[in-house]
Amino acid sequence: MVARNKHAGREERENATGATPLSSVGRGVTTVTARHALRPLEGRLGAEPCPRRAAPRPPPCWGALTLLSCRAAMSLPAEKASELKQIIHQQLVKMDVHGRIREVLAETIREELAPEHQQLSTEDLIKALRQRGIIDDVMKELKFVTDGNEKERTSAPKPSTHFVDREPPVLKKTNIDPTRRYLYLQVLGGRAFLEHLQEPEPLPGQICSTFTLCLHFRNQRFRSKPVACACDPDFHDGFLLEVHKDSLGDGSKMVDATTMLSICDPVHMVLIKTDTFGETTLVASYFLEWRSVLAAENGITNVAVELLGVGTESKVSAGVLNIRLEMYPQLDKTLSPEVINTQFALERQKTAEKERLFLVYAKQWWREYLQIRPTHNTRLVKIFAQDENGVNHPVCSYIRPLRAGRLLDAPRQAARFVSVLGYERAPVIGGGGGKQEQWCTLLAFLCRNKGDCEDHANLLCSLLLGFGLEAFVCVGTKGKGVPHTWVMTLGTDGTVTFWESLTGHRYIHRPVKPDDPPLVEQPKPLYPYRTIGCVFNHQKFFGNCQPSDAVEVCVFDLHDESRWKPMSGEAIKSVCPPGSTSSVPPFPPLCDSTIDAAVASNEIELQLRLLVSEHRKDLGLSTVWDDHLSYLLSPALAAYELERATSISAGNEEFQDAVRRAVPDGHTFKGFPIHFVYRNARRAFATCLRSPFCEEIICCRGDQVRLAVRVRVFAYPESACAVWIMFACKYRSVL
Repeated sequence: MVARNKHAGREERENATGATPLSSVGRGVTTVTARHALRPLEGRLGAEPCPRRAAPRPPPCWGALTLLSCRAAMSLPAEKASELKQIIHQQLVKMDVHGRIREVLAETIREELAPEHQQLSTEDLIKALRQRGIIDDVMKELKFVTDGNEKERTSAPKPSTHFVDREPPVLKKTNIDPTRRYLYLQVLGGRAFLEHLQEPEPLPGQICSTFTLCLHFRNQRFRSKPVACACDPDFHDGFLLEVHKDSLGDGSKMVDATTMLSICDPVHMVLIKTDTFGETTLVASYFLEWRSVLAAENGITNVAVELLGVGTESKVSAGVLNIRLEMYPQLDKTLSPEVINTQFALERQKTAEKERLFLVYAKQWWREYLQIRPTHNTRLVKIFAQDENGVNHPVCSYIRPLRAGRLLDAPRQAARFVSVLGYERAPVIGGGGGKQEQWCTLLAFLCRNKGDCEDHANLLCSLLLGFGLEAFVCVGTKGKGVPHTWVMTLGTDGTVTFWESLTGHRYIHRPVKPDDPPLVEQPKPLYPYRTIGCVFNHQKFFGNCQPSDAVEVCVFDLHDESRWKPMSGEAIKSVCPPGSTSSVPPFPPLCDSTIDAAVASNEIELQLRLLVSEHRKDLGLSTVWDDHLSYLLSPALAAYELERATSISAGNEEFQDAVRRAVPDGHTFKGFPIHFVYRNARRAFATCLRSPFCEEIICCRGDQVRLAVRVRVFAYPESACAVWIMFACKYRSVL
C-alpha cells in the first residue's frame, strides 16, 4: 500500500483539471492541458588560511627565489607589481617556505655535497628545491590568472548572469586576479541549533536531513555543501566574494578601504533544511554586515552570527554560525572603528528617516482613500508586507525589473518557469484556518524552490518588467473570497492580460458593462478572480476606487484618477531601489539548472517500471513492457510541455498516427498523461494510483497485455523542473 502524501490535495486538483485519459485509438487521442533544488558556482578557495607566523630571517640565497615574484610581475603595470609581490610574500610566509628551504639546505649540505664544498651556489639550491617539489607547490598555491585573461583584468567588471556548478564534493582552488579586491568569508562550524539537540549522529551512508547555506553578494551567488543536521552542524566552507565598483570607469581598479566603506550591500545568507524526502524548509535569513573587517589590523575578523527563525519564529534563535572574514589582498591602510561606526549610524539614520516619511505619507494617502467611499476599508489594499524576518517593507520594494540573461527567452517561458516552482502557504501555528503573513525575499524563495502565491506573483512581475512589459501585481480575491495575488500586463493597444503565476495561464480581460441593455451579449470571464483592491509595481501604486471592486466590471485605465487613486512616484522612489538607501536587499541573479534532463528522465522511468512491476506482482499479474510503444509516447509529452509554455498545440496528429500503426487490429490502446513539479518517483506513483484512469492502466487485465511508460523532465532555471509521465497499455479486445 502506498502512503498518501501531504501535498496530494494540490496534485489531485491539478490532475482533475489537466490529465485527460486517452481512450481507444478508434476514438482518437486527446491532447491535454495540465497544470503545472541550486547549485551555483562556488567560489571557494581550496584551503583554509593557516595562522600567520612571524617571518623568519631568509637564508642568504633567498634572493634567487624572489625571481618567481619578479617574473610573475613582469606582465603587470608598475603600480600593480608591489601588490602582487605582497600577495606572493604572504603566501610564502603562510606555507612556511622559509623553514622548508632551511631543511632542504641542511639536508643538501649533509647528504649531497662533498666535505670540501663550503658554499652552496644559487643553482644548487634551486635544483634541490625543484627536486623536492617545493617550487611547484608554491606556484600551485598562487595560481593567478594567465596572460590569456589580460583583457579581463583591465575591463570593467561584468558579473555573470547565471552560474553553473555540477557536483563539487571537493573544495576547488579558485583563480585570484591580483588586480581585484576579494572578501574571503569562511563558515567555521555552527552551534546551538537546539531543535536538533536530541538528533542522533547519522551512520555512514545513512540518508539524513541536511543544512545548506546559500549566499548572495553584489550579483554573486554561492552555495555550501550539505551538512548533516545536528545541534553543532559541521560547516566548513569558504566563499570568495569579489568586491567591485558599480561605475564603469572605475570598475577595473582595485577598491580601497574608503570606497568599500561606501558599499552598503550586505551579504545575504539563507539557511535551508532538506529532509530525507527532499522537502525544503527555510530555517533562517540573515543580512551580514561585512565592513567591520575594514578596521581589523591584520585584515581578519571573527564574528559569531546568531540566526533567528522565520515567520512566527522570527524572534526565536535558530542557531549560531562562526564566521571568519578576511580581505585579499591585505589592506595597506585600515580604517578606525569610530569611522566605520559613524558610517553605519549615518546609513541607519538616513534609511529610518526615509521610511518614516513614507509611512507618514502612506497614512495620509489611506485617509484620503477612505474619504472617497467608506466601504473602501473592506478592500484589499496592501501597502506594506512582512518579509520572512517579520520586517515590514512597502510592497513596491518586492518588485524590481529582473533580466534572466540567456536562461529565459520569452515572457511566456518566464511564466512557465515561475509556475513550476513549488507552491506552499506560509505555515501557521495553531488552528483556525488563518493565513500567515510572509512575503519572502527573492533569494529565500529561489533557494527554497517554493513559496506562496505572493512570492510567485512578485517574481513573475519582475521578470515581465525585465522583458519590457508594463506589468503590475494585483491584490484581490478569487473564489469564496480567498485572498490572492496575480499579475497583470497592459498592452500599448489597451489590451489587459491577467497572468496566473501558479499555473502560467493567461486570460484576456474584457470588462462587463452593467449599463448596457439586457439584450447586449456580455463577455463571460474565464479567469478565477473575483475582486481587486490595488495594483503595483516597482514605481507605481494604485488603489481601486471604482464603485465596485469586482474584477469583471473593473476598467483598467490607470490614468483615470476617478477609478484608480495613485501614490506619489517620488514617495515610492524614496524607499524603493534604485536611487534609495533601502533596507530591502538587491535582487540575486537567476542560476542555470544543474539537472541533466536526460539522466533524470531515465532514472525516474526505471524506478516507475520497478514500482509498476512490484504493484502488479502483488496483484498476481505478470508485466511485459513494450519499449517501442514507450518511445512513441515521447512526442505527446513534448507537445504537452510546449502547450504549457507557449499556449500552442502542435504534434498531436503525428502522435496519433504513430500509435495507430503500433496498435494491431483488434487491440485497444489506453494512455494517461500526468504532470508533476518534483522528481520523486515513489511519490509520483502514489499520486497516479489515486486516479481511477491511471489505476485502470497500471492494473490492466486481459489478453496480450503490454505496458508502456515514458518520462520527460524539462529543466528550468534554479533547478526547477516540469516532469511529464505517461502510462499506457495495449491489449487484445475480447467479447
